[in-house]
Amino acid sequence: MNKYKETFGVDISKDVFDVHGSKTGCHQYKNNEAGFRKYLKELPKGSLVVMEATGYYHYRLAQFLYKNGVIVSVVNPLSVKRFIQMKLAKVKTDKSDAKAICEYALINEVPIYNALTDVQSECLQLFRLLDTYLKQRTATKNKIHGEAVLGIPSKFVYRS
Repeated sequence: MNKYKETFGVDISKDVFDVHGSKTGCHQYKNNEAGFRKYLKELPKGSLVVMEATGYYHYRLAQFLYKNGVIVSVVNPLSVKRFIQMKLAKVKTDKSDAKAICEYALINEVPIYNALTDVQSECLQLFRLLDTYLKQRTATKNKIHGEAVLGIPSKFVYRS
């Protein structure tokens, strides 16, 4: 038995997010502050909003809703993907994904989201940047090694 007034599945992308309510159906909003506020106004109190972890796109909406007292869940996209595959769904659109996320949340117990503090958010960004630099360093080392294997390494490549 679902203890929430209504459950919403959210499929979020760069420019928009599609929402499917267990009672209200589909709606679409802009993925910006104005879209967040519009959605918040239309959201019934005591609802659960469930979205996939999408790297960067879900973060702002999840933080916004959490800070405004909405119960939010951020789920693993692989879990939802497997759920959709089990249902043998052939059509894949943003609206159908939002509906599938909603159905997933109605059937499964989803984890409740805890917003990051400003310090945690900054640390997360720094770790992501460090990870990017480490990948770039490895790629550069591999490039230099590959050039050396050719036998006549270019001075310009090494200098670069």
